[in-house]
Amino acid sequence: MSAGGYPGLSPTAGPGRGVPARKEPRVPQLTVLIDGTAVPRNLGGVGRYVEGLVGHLGTADGDLDVHLVVRPTHAPHFRAVAPDVTVHTAPAWTDSVPLRFLWEQTGLPALGRRLGAAVLHSPHYTFPFGWRRGSLVTLHDATFFSSPEWHSRLKRTFFTWWSRRSLRTRPVVIVPSAATATEAARVVTGVRADVRVAPLGVDRARFHEPSDAEVADARIAAGLPDDARWIAFLGTIEPRKNVTALLDAYAAVRAAREATGSPTPWLVLSGARGWDDDAVARLDALQDGDHVVEAGYLPLEDLAGFLGGAEFVVYPSLGEGFGLPVVEAMATGACVLTTRRLSLPEVGGDAAVYAEPSAVDLAAAMAGLLDDPRAVAAHRAAALHRADDFTWEATAAVHVDAYERVAGGTR
Repeated sequence: MSAGGYPGLSPTAGPGRGVPARKEPRVPQLTVLIDGTAVPRNLGGVGRYVEGLVGHLGTADGDLDVHLVVRPTHAPHFRAVAPDVTVHTAPAWTDSVPLRFLWEQTGLPALGRRLGAAVLHSPHYTFPFGWRRGSLVTLHDATFFSSPEWHSRLKRTFFTWWSRRSLRTRPVVIVPSAATATEAARVVTGVRADVRVAPLGVDRARFHEPSDAEVADARIAAGLPDDARWIAFLGTIEPRKNVTALLDAYAAVRAAREATGSPTPWLVLSGARGWDDDAVARLDALQDGDHVVEAGYLPLEDLAGFLGGAEFVVYPSLGEGFGLPVVEAMATGACVLTTRRLSLPEVGGDAAVYAEPSAVDLAAAMAGLLDDPRAVAAHRAAALHRADDFTWEATAAVHVDAYERVAGGTR
């Protein structure tokens, strides 16, 4: 009988025949704990990031043992979207923001030690000072430093302080774009962290070319008349989103087209009201005849129809750390009009249409698209191709490398 017929014997011919095979030493799993307690109730931007990341980390590398801690309200959702990740719940009282920070400094490191975590990933600026093992932090935006006027005083004070601490004390910091990395290096002195760029991905199950039925459902969800056409905006009503300029541009386009007898699609804004008092005042003053709809939060299941069913999507931001709505719109096959500020050209590439963020330039670009359906169709096709470059698998791969980097000898 050949050597291969005996369990534990090597079938290799030669001097080693019949010698028990040497097993390669097994590399122990790397245990990673991700703190998802900062995810807002409606999931929001950081929620989309954590959701996309953990949904792909569990299958990204067999040597990873991934744990996620969230507030109780989010536990069922994350267990459903990340079945390969162990989901833990923080105390219910972490719904209080001050108490959440207290738990982050005390309960979170205690949980990490109990799990034997080699790496603690803090995905939203803040981190526990008492954690002595591998640590990395995600910073989503550097405009708290470079453009503080876009943010409330409380937010910019809070996030600039934590961003400095992260960049100066953590071994690795993750950012979503090269523009954010460049801004961070420009505005923060004494950076010691290894800053790594991990562009965000897009969920193609949610954001896809919509069917006629999905477009019809989105029209109903937005409160539009039957068969109405629309121009879409998706985002919070905050200063950097430049909504006042968008409203001015739309009014100018509509007035010019009415003068020639040409109809203009409705303008529909989806998103929560933030702290842009000027834009909110303008929205409050709108009349039914202005053909502007403030739809608020649309359900996730309606976003593909809302974005892909629009004549085009306008995202006139003054600057973003990444600009996830642009990727999500492109994945639905939307023609996207945006600006060249900060990370937005990184995201839109050659697929997007660009304008300066002034009302005059936005109006000219919007009118041009309404008058040129062939250009819109070309940008729709390019957008679908461009969206393929943004996957959560690629995002997860950058994080796996970062976890390995900071783990050191703690595995």
